[in-house]
Formats: sequence, structure tokens, C-alpha cells
Amino acid sequence: MKIIKAFRLAGAGLIALTCAHTWAQGSETGAGAASNQAAVAASGGMSAKDARKANRALRRQVYAAIVKHKEINAGDISVIAKGSAVTLDGTVTDASQIDKVAEIAKGVPGVASVTNQLTVRKSFGGQ
Repeated sequence: MKIIKAFRLAGAGLIALTCAHTWAQGSETGAGAASNQAAVAASGGMSAKDARKANRALRRQVYAAIVKHKEINAGDISVIAKGSAVTLDGTVTDASQIDKVAEIAKGVPGVASVTNQLTVRKSFGGQ
């Protein structure tokens, strides 16, 4: 009986948190739209569509540069580009590849900063 009450209490807490989180995001929408408009104005009049197109192009360039290095399994790496900032996420097979991938990304024209969130993939069996 106590377990059921604990589950109900936990469920109610999760529902309350979800509602609060959704409400907070909804109130930020106006501020987010204003900041997006300010970012478009600051980018020299580039529309949101043009910005997305430029981000996709930069992402492809970074990914193509990583793929050229055969020792790195680029299929386990995701590249996110926003403006001239690139974020790398995913896994590599060796710790030395983490810095190597970041250096490759920094070498791509148009990349101003790289956030490296790569981790080393552990093999099965913990070795």
C-alpha cells in the first residue's frame, strides 16, 4: 500500500514539473522570438532561412573534413553548426581522436569556435 502511494506521489510530482516546465517555455517564446529577430538584424539582414542554409552548409563541410580521416569513424559523430560555432557530439574509439576531431573542425573555413562533447566508446566487456 505504501508503495502505491509513493508511486502516486512521484507521478503527481512529475506531472507538476512537466506543467511548470511547459509553462516556463511558453512564456519564453516571446523573448525568444525577439532575440531571434535581433540576431537576424545583427547578422547583416540574413533571413532565418538563409541562416539555416548556411548552418547546413558549414555542418556538411566540417563532416566532410572529418570523413577524410579514415582512422576516425565519422558515423558515430554528429556535427551541429550555428553561425560560426560548431558542436561535436558522439563517440570515438580512442581518446587521442577527441582532440584530433576538434582540430579538424577548427581547420574548416568559417568555423570560429568548437564545442567538443565527444566521448570514448567503451567496448563490450569493459576493456
